[in-house]
Amino acid sequence: MTEIRTDWTREEIAALFDLPFTELVFRAASVHRDHHPPEQVQLCTLLSIKTGGCPEDCGYCSQSVHADSGVEATKLMDVQEVLQRAAQAKDAGSQRFCMGAAWRNPKDRDMPKIVEIVKGVRDMGLETCMTLGMLEPHQADQLAEAGLDYYNHNIDSSPEYYERVISTRDFQCRLDTLDHVRSAGINVCSGGIVGMGETRDDRVGFIHTLATLPEHPESVPVNALVPVKGTVLGDMLADTPMAKIDDIEFARTVAVARITMPMSMVRLSAGRESMSEATQALCFLAGANSIFTGDKLLTAPNAGDDSDGALLAKLGMTALQGEEPKRRIDHREPAE
Repeated sequence: MTEIRTDWTREEIAALFDLPFTELVFRAASVHRDHHPPEQVQLCTLLSIKTGGCPEDCGYCSQSVHADSGVEATKLMDVQEVLQRAAQAKDAGSQRFCMGAAWRNPKDRDMPKIVEIVKGVRDMGLETCMTLGMLEPHQADQLAEAGLDYYNHNIDSSPEYYERVISTRDFQCRLDTLDHVRSAGINVCSGGIVGMGETRDDRVGFIHTLATLPEHPESVPVNALVPVKGTVLGDMLADTPMAKIDDIEFARTVAVARITMPMSMVRLSAGRESMSEATQALCFLAGANSIFTGDKLLTAPNAGDDSDGALLAKLGMTALQGEEPKRRIDHREPAE
């Protein structure tokens, strides 16, 4: 059985990236088989419950007020509308229902509605995940008490490249929120985006940050940038197409994530709609075992339920049945 480590060095991770591709994928597939059923893929659905109007200046995001993307801001969805969409996701085979709100951070006045949504989705028998921006400790506690299974807060890139993508919050803010989530007893979902013009060394730094957290994230989404016209990075890639990551390098990133974080669910997230079936199959071989299904990821297009089902059938793979490995949720001890 593969050893679970949180003491990886950047040099070790760089050496993994530099392995011959066939050797890297073989190692990743071997680690994957030690900890996960290799023929099963977790199906997740992502819904934007509050779209647009975010004050952050993330260079990749069409929901930022700084982007000229044409995305219109909406209010937080009504509880019943969210629950209806969750029921549709469950009927389509999803195991986890993820909900995203375009906020810098949730306001305390929004928390009762958020709590009601979490409880309602959990009552359907779905795993719940939310991404609401930065959290204060008391907000993380509220979500934990509501029974939230996972909280997503991506680190986006390496600490060094991060400041070239976002200026309205620093990298440490990301880590602080992850700490609040972990301390509240909620499972952590954290990954990032590749293909933003970063170097391989930045991808090393991105994985190193996650793989050396006190506990590995239970879920690690790996996104390929979806360039949106009107965003800083979307316009940059239109002028510099070579900045886009190639399929082999993307698969390398997935493989290194799998080797360094053996127990984590490694999720193919944004950008999958532009990947060939062969590329997706290669990523499954390299250790990816979770996907977002449905026609849309927040505001970006995504491969739909029908095409996902056809691909899994072609590969002889099936949707993950039952609960994935995850830690026990132990809420904070009350102060004495």
